[in-house]
Amino acid sequence: MHLMKTICASAFLILTTAAHGQQAADLIVSAAQVVTMDAERRVIDNGAVAIGGGRILAVGPRAEIDKAYKAKQRIDQPQAMLTPGLVNTHTHAAMSLLRGLADDVPLQQWLEKFIFPAEAKNVTPEFVRWGTRLAVMEMMLSGTTTYTDMYYFEDDVAAVTKEAGMRAVLGQTIIGFPAPDYKTPQEALAATEKFIGKWKGDALITPAVAPHAAYTNDEATLKAASAMADRHGVPLLIHVSETQVENTTSLQKHGASPTYYLSRIGAIAKRSVFAHGVWMGVRDRQTARQHGIGLAHCPSSNLKLGSGIPPIGEFLRFGIPVGLGPDGPAGSNNDFNMFEEMDLASKIAKGTTNNPMALPAATVFEMATIMGARVLGMEEQIGSLEPGKRADLITISLAEPHAFPRHDPYSMLVYTLKSSDVRDVVIEGKVTVRDRKPLTLKPAEIFAKAAELRAKVEASLKEGKP
Repeated sequence: MHLMKTICASAFLILTTAAHGQQAADLIVSAAQVVTMDAERRVIDNGAVAIGGGRILAVGPRAEIDKAYKAKQRIDQPQAMLTPGLVNTHTHAAMSLLRGLADDVPLQQWLEKFIFPAEAKNVTPEFVRWGTRLAVMEMMLSGTTTYTDMYYFEDDVAAVTKEAGMRAVLGQTIIGFPAPDYKTPQEALAATEKFIGKWKGDALITPAVAPHAAYTNDEATLKAASAMADRHGVPLLIHVSETQVENTTSLQKHGASPTYYLSRIGAIAKRSVFAHGVWMGVRDRQTARQHGIGLAHCPSSNLKLGSGIPPIGEFLRFGIPVGLGPDGPAGSNNDFNMFEEMDLASKIAKGTTNNPMALPAATVFEMATIMGARVLGMEEQIGSLEPGKRADLITISLAEPHAFPRHDPYSMLVYTLKSSDVRDVVIEGKVTVRDRKPLTLKPAEIFAKAAELRAKVEASLKEGKP
């Protein structure tokens, strides 16, 4: 209702400013084509977006926007496409510093032999801060404006993310063994409560509760995490049915799949985001629909770890919102590239169903924008270019050879354009990337620190070895 009132007010403003002079705006961004992702899925040739106070004031043809608004700052990209910023629904940002540490091994071996030992020896607040800076810079340069994180020392993740001007849903990890930050689930739960209290209501940071998985937490912890999320009205982030082994073990231990087990014990929060869901069956999808669960689909990770391929078309037919995520860059993917995830999500859906109409480009771009926002319970705030929404948007160059000719914008966005084509990034109305130059982060400093910490990680893994 609030959004509708804002839209009406903005529309009225455009109609009346001609007679009363131009309305002040902080920023106007124009481009050859504006892909709004609004309810009508409008695509506006030679369009523009007016921004003020961190919000979108108006979206329309450039001539109309320029007539109605006068801006303090302009970004004009006559050879670019303007779209909502991409919404990453699952990652582990600080693991950027463990990139390539262990590849081409199964998930459990990857975790138990490489990642958990490396984290135990290296993950500190400093490690998390620099790993997050590196990740945020990579994400912004590739068009992501909102990301969803599960990791340790999440308060440090939040501080660095806000400093960089990035939007994020950040989940403090709760896990049933000693972690780098908290040694017991009880300590992690208490810290999560404080984390939520500190960041709830922030313009950029949405705190979340993040029990790692059903197989790494006991029933009491899972129930406590869910209750906390509902008590504070924040998201709950959890890995579910990522591998067949996880499902089989759950059936043996609980007589139920992970999804049904969580439902049975009352550990599904009102704003739950399930990561992966590769092995969720029909009954699980029914349960997910009943609980209003959103799914974070991570195609690169699922393929690289050999976890399997979820039937995303079936989730969508059940009415379950599905977003995209690159997962962590330490071996389950190796980058944060949402353009790759869009392209891959569509193609593997087609290949596994023998149906070239499975997950068309327009649907996949929805998953990366407005539907991803819905997964996070933020569709009233982000995910489309509409008056009243938070001003998160990107421009994507159409000047390279692979951008010619141009027939369909969604086909271009999913199958043709690349992350390296992203030119400008605006988050909460502030320009964080201009002509591919980060404005809120210092690349040289980040690269130097990443090299220093890489050497420390490698040295730590050699300790104790003959």
